[in-house]
Amino acid sequence: MSEAPRAADPGREVGVGPHPEPWPEDPRLDPELLAGGDRRNVEDRFRYWRREAIIAELDTRRHDLHVAIENLEHDANIGSVVRTANAFAVGAFHIVGRRRWNRRGAMVTDRYQHEIHHPDAAHLIAWAREEGRPLVAIDLVPGAVPLERTALPRNAVLVVGQEGPGVSREMLEAADLVVGISQFGSTRSLNVAAAAAIAMHAWVLQHAEIPEGPLR
Repeated sequence: MSEAPRAADPGREVGVGPHPEPWPEDPRLDPELLAGGDRRNVEDRFRYWRREAIIAELDTRRHDLHVAIENLEHDANIGSVVRTANAFAVGAFHIVGRRRWNRRGAMVTDRYQHEIHHPDAAHLIAWAREEGRPLVAIDLVPGAVPLERTALPRNAVLVVGQEGPGVSREMLEAADLVVGISQFGSTRSLNVAAAAAIAMHAWVLQHAEIPEGPLR
């Protein structure tokens, strides 16, 4: 079954209405969306596509980067981190701790991503060691090296913690690399979703193929 179309913003209509008939003969297209319109939070090139078809297309060009989020206190920022992970075509996101997490900020982008759950930090650490993926903790703690001057491994797992306590002690001790984001104002820390976005973009600048010309 297709996703229910999102309600259009009164100030800016999102998506497209019903597709004119006759409909294109394309197995990627969803008959329900063709008939009712597509208001989902997807790029225009994916209009009317089935969710499974979008996932399959994304799988052909996802990056080797993974992102792990510690979910110990039902942090509302998790959804925003996942949404950014989708925007940067992150290979998978990991939820560490509670299996249930606040999905509201993800704006349903999690439906197009690969999610891996770990009951605790030890489970993620063991998984990363087995997969040969370096753990890179993002936290402004003593000994952290500046993200802006650090080469991030191509197959890294970027680890972010909860708003307030940050990355757990167990994760920090196991991390292959601990990086912090340089700050120049009076606040002691960045919002965790903002920090995750900056870290992912830093990886993109180092490893992704940046398109030439305008983005739209």
